[in-house]
This record gives sequence, C-alpha cells and structure tokens, in this order.
Amino acid sequence: MTKCDGRREARSRTGMRRAIAIASALTAELACSSSPGHAQASLPPVTVDAPAQKRKPASAVSAPQRQARATPSRRQVQPPPMPTRAERAAAEAVVLNAAKLNYRAMPSATTLRTGASPLNTAQSVNIVPEQVIKDQLPRNIDDALANISGVTQANTLAGTQDAVMRRGFGDNRDGSIMRNGLPLVQGRSLNAAVESVEVLKGPASLMYGIMDPGGIVNTISKRPELYQHGSVTLLGSAYANTRTGADGTLDITGPIGDGGLAYRFIGYGVSEDYWRNFGRHREMLVAPSLAWYGDTTTVQLNYEHREFITPFDRGTAFVNGAPLAIPATRRLDEPFNNMWGQSDLVQASVEQKLNEDWKLTAAYSYNTESFNAYQLRITSFDPKTGLEGRSNDGTFGSLSRVSYGTSYMQGGFWIGGLRNEVLFGGDAQYRTIYRQDLLRKTVPASTPFNVYNPVYGLLQPGSTISASDSDQTDKLGQYSLFLQDTLHLTDKLALVGGVRYMDYEQIAGRGRPFKANTNVAADTVLPLGGAILKLNEQFSLYASYTKSLKPNSTIAPLTGGVVLGSNIAPEQGTSWETGFKFDLDKRLSGTVAVYDIDKQNVLVSQLNGNGVLEYTTAGRVRSRGAEVDVTGSIAEHWTMIGSYGYTDARVTDDPVYRGNRLQNVALNTASLYLVYDFGTALPGQLRLGGGARYVGDRAGDAANSFVLPSYVVADMFASYETKHQSLPVIYQLNVKNLFDSVYYPSANSVLNVAVGDARRVSLSATVKF
Repeated sequence: MTKCDGRREARSRTGMRRAIAIASALTAELACSSSPGHAQASLPPVTVDAPAQKRKPASAVSAPQRQARATPSRRQVQPPPMPTRAERAAAEAVVLNAAKLNYRAMPSATTLRTGASPLNTAQSVNIVPEQVIKDQLPRNIDDALANISGVTQANTLAGTQDAVMRRGFGDNRDGSIMRNGLPLVQGRSLNAAVESVEVLKGPASLMYGIMDPGGIVNTISKRPELYQHGSVTLLGSAYANTRTGADGTLDITGPIGDGGLAYRFIGYGVSEDYWRNFGRHREMLVAPSLAWYGDTTTVQLNYEHREFITPFDRGTAFVNGAPLAIPATRRLDEPFNNMWGQSDLVQASVEQKLNEDWKLTAAYSYNTESFNAYQLRITSFDPKTGLEGRSNDGTFGSLSRVSYGTSYMQGGFWIGGLRNEVLFGGDAQYRTIYRQDLLRKTVPASTPFNVYNPVYGLLQPGSTISASDSDQTDKLGQYSLFLQDTLHLTDKLALVGGVRYMDYEQIAGRGRPFKANTNVAADTVLPLGGAILKLNEQFSLYASYTKSLKPNSTIAPLTGGVVLGSNIAPEQGTSWETGFKFDLDKRLSGTVAVYDIDKQNVLVSQLNGNGVLEYTTAGRVRSRGAEVDVTGSIAEHWTMIGSYGYTDARVTDDPVYRGNRLQNVALNTASLYLVYDFGTALPGQLRLGGGARYVGDRAGDAANSFVLPSYVVADMFASYETKHQSLPVIYQLNVKNLFDSVYYPSANSVLNVAVGDARRVSLSATVKF
C-alpha cells in the first residue's frame, strides 16, 4: 500500500466513524419518522457541543496569568465543524438500513397521499419491505405479493402481464398497478428500479378514481440519495432441468455538488433459459433519476426504459378435472410463441412545504408500452387421441399508454377547538389500449399435434390478419376533484370523511371499419367514511366505509348490436371494513382486518320473454373475509413476514352462475418467511432465511367446471457479507420452489392453465462501493 493509499483509507475510516457518530445522534428522531422519503428530504440539524470544562479551585495566580493560560485551553475545545449534507445523509442511511434489515415496514407517502402513520389511517395498507425483496428476489409482482394476505394470481396473458386478485377482484390491465401512486400500463411493474411494494386494500376510488373494489398495488421507486455509494451484482441461475441464465445490476447514486442535487442510475440486464422445454427470456432496463432536496422543496424526476422478449406460454390444459398427464416442462405451443417489445416511463413530482402546517404536491406520469406477439393457442383437445385443435394467432402493433397528472394540498387547521387534517386536490387521466393487427387462422387437421408425442416445427408463425378482430381500442378519460378530512374529536378518537366528484368517458370497440361497442359518458360522486380510535402509541382500532366505480365496457360486439352506453349502470363496489393495527416499539407491525365487499351492476346476459338475448346489470357478487398481516423483528436475531387470508368470494345474483365461487380466488391463503441474523458471531454477517406460501383450491372458470388444486411452495436463502480489499461483498444463495412442486397458480379456461415455475437455484455476488 502506498502512502497516498494509506491516507485515503485513513480518511475513509475517519469519515465512516464520523457518519456513525452522527447516526447515533439521529437515531431517536429518525426512529419516529413514518416515511424515509420525508426524512431524506429534510435532514435534521446536528449540534456538536464542546465538552464541559471542570471548574478548578481559585489560586493566587494573577488574572493576567489565568487569562494567558485560559487562551490556549479555549483553542483546544473548539467544536468540530458541522456535518455536511452528505455526512448527515450517510448517517441517516446507517439508521434506516438497520431498520430495513429488521423488515421494518415504512410506508410511502404516495399510497394514501397523506404520509400519515398507518395507525392514524382508516384503511388497510400492507407492505413488502425493501429487505424482503432483497432476500427473496421475486421474479414478478405476483411473486412479491405472495407475502400479502388475500392475494392470488389472475390471468397473466400467458405469463406476460401482472395480474393480481385482491380480496377476490382484479385482472390484468385493470389499472390497479401503480408506480409511486401513479398508474402504469406496462405489462410487468416489478424491476430493478423498484425498492418496495405496498397494497391498499378495498375500494380505492377516493384517491385513484375508476377502479375495481379489491384495491391497488403501489410499487415504490428507488430514489437518489445525497451520499455517494453504489453496488454491482452478478447472478447466475439454473433450473432442475439444466436450463441456465445470468443477470447483472449496476446501482449507483450520490450528490451533484453540495446544493441538495442528487442522481441515481440503475442498469439491469438478463438472459436466461425458460424453465420449460424451450424458450428464452431476455430483458434490458436503464433507469436514471434526479432529485433536489431543498429546505422546503423536494423535486423528483425519474425515467425507465425497458426492452424485452419473453415466452408467450399459455401453460397446460385440464381434462376431466385433472391436468394433462404429461411432464410439467412440456409446452403445447411452438418455439416461435414469444412476446417482444419495449416500455418507457417518465415521472416528475414536486413537494413544496408552504409552512409548518401545509404542503403542496404536484405529480405527472407518462407510461407507454408497445409489443408484438405470436400467440398460437389450443382451441380443443381429444383426451383419447391426444390431438389438439390449434389457432395460429398473434398480435402486432400493440400500443398502450397512460397520461396522468395530479395536484393536491394537505395540511391542518383548528375549528371550534378541534383539529382538522385536510387533503384536497384534483387529477386527470387519459388511457389508451390499442391492438392494431390481430392474427387469426385455424390450423388445418393436415398439421396435427399430439400432446403425448409432440413434434414441433411443423408450423410457421401466423400471418393472416382478421379485419373484424383488428383495431381493438379502449380509450378511457377521467377528471376528478377530491376532498378528505380527518377530524380529531379527542387525542385518541378521529373521524374520517371524504368525497370524489368524477367525470369520465369511455369508448371501446374493434373491427375494420371500426365499430364502437362501448360509448359511455357520465359523472358520479363517491364517498368515504371512517373512524380511528388510537388506544396508545402502539395500537389503534379502525372502521371504514368506501365505494368504487368502474364503467361496464367491452371491445367485443354484443348480440343484437347492443352498445354499452350511459344507460347501462357502471359496476359499483361498496365495502365495510374494521380491524386493528399495531406497531410494537417500531419493530413489529401489522394489521388484522375483517371486511365485506358488495359489487353490483355486473353485466350479465339472459333471454327475455320473446327469446331475445338481452344484456342487463342485474348481476351482483360479494367478497367477505378476514386478513392478518405481520412484518418485523420478533426477537433479537429473528425477523419475519407472514400473512393469512380468508376470502369467500361468490356470485350472488346471476341467471346462470348464482352461488358460484369467483374464478382464481382461494378461500384460504397463508405465508410465513423467517430470517435469522447471526450478527457479529462470525467474522462476516451471515443471514439464513426460508419459508412457504399456501394457496387453497380455486375455481378455474366462471362456471366452476374445474378446480385448481391447492399448493404449498417453499423457498430459502442464505447471504454472507464480508470484505474484500476493504470493499463490502455479499454472496447470496436463493432456492425458489425448494421441493420442485408442480402447481397451477391461475387459469383463463380449461384449455389455458398456468403452470408454476420449477425449482430455481441462483447464486449472486454483490460488491458495494
């Protein structure tokens, strides 16, 4: 080591000791912070006092002599310089990272807009913390949400889309997936730029407008930080059948100058074999972001560009209530079945603190995704011969985009001796889903395919465009004003009331020439009510009443040329919920909830007295259940995240399906993941963890003609952090689906049943700098 290297290392050690010392001064204040974003935006001052001087007894020494002796003494006790902004940010990170390592659930201010503590809110918000994502390495949003109660998978469009059932409701492209509280249309929302995931349960229309009553999923971005650091991760993976892959991540952040400006850059790339008998997944992500943290202003700007190619795999089929008797790895389509495309996301937000009581927030998001896909599908199956009927389908020129802006004020004031915490503002959204060319062609019997003895490669990708199916268009616009007031009657009791006025319009249809099958324009008022009883600083009780709205719409033509218009009532959801929340010593937090959701005006068809098929909104479904979610530290070295959900979701009014269970909804779900941290018992830091998730049986279709069996999937991980030439290095082993279970997470129909991933082993190395 050279002298210069020695001096640099000494300075580095001094800076780290200084950061840790400052961190100890910040611990008490930051432990009370409910939002890490807020803590970072306004760094607390740190005062370093000189050590007190002991008074000495008087002596006969003259005053001038005493003054002369005192002068050098004062020079010796000059206080050290105030910590810089970067040093305070590094110290804050020490405290926050320790909390995150213990699975501390720290909600984002963007989910409920207010940034209030969960104990002070009347709705249920469940969190998958940052460290859980680092430990478990979920592959997609469905994987991450296995930790949350009452969540199952819906139709993922052959494994290419997020599709989340929340309390019995949801689908792909239903508008429920957010980034920092702003809507997305891209197919996959979880990527290397996401830090944590939050789920707002129940109707969320007060804050988010048109929505199913199950709730929303909010993915939280990694933000620029004001101290310089970064990491590089390389990962290799393998499935049980020798299918392998690799990916890499670069994440670097730090200040630009000393005026509060910071940057972050995240780059990610992956190339891996698909776990079934053919296919490959490749993806690239670049995600730069900037932030400015002023004394009263915070500005965030982030961008994501993603390119991908992924297998379009509709899974397997069920025959006589059971899956096909073939290996789980065997695909029923062709090697050309892939989706490829790109997505772009731009978001900007400004938070301006007006005074001690009031803050103004404005945010804008633009998200777009385009893709093409070959989608050969099964149309029939003969279990005796093993022959399947197929359609050589595809989609070309697909384009989805959403533009969304919101602005709102939040603050507090006193009236009649009562404290009011108010949130009011407005938003506007314009969303388009467009499919240009739909390929449709029945495969002739002269090109057979036998699932028991498959021969691939006899077909070429489809090229026949169906004019009547093409130009599929769904345009939705909504414009709203909203107001919410939390009235504190006492120090412990508060009432919550809110209302949204919403004006919306939707047009949907297809065909060349284009024919609209939905043409709706209307307005509505949606209320919210609730109560909060805070028993102490660790427990609170809550109850809420919320409503949701979603227009009835279809891109497909209806019998008799019916067009869904404003005369057809929209789907409306009404929810009653009660429960309690806890946050024990800011280490272990959770929610216990009981709810009842009623969804009415579901579109159904039935024959009238003249034998003519009519469409009405007499349909009604309901979901009732109970949920438990817990995360945090349960002992000195133990952390956990666990959940249990009971979801009884059924059709209550329908001429055909009355009494049926809702598709893809499990009556019971449960999960538990435990981690043991050996701390300083070893030279490095060793952490071991594992757990399992259970999903009960589910109806495979609306008719309940077959059932997806229940399943248990176990995962585990081990990580070891050490140092290599003064740089921290983390080695991590993950095994997903430890026992290589065959399971079926969702179904679109009896011929399209998703197959869960086989056992996957990955080993990664992360170097921090």
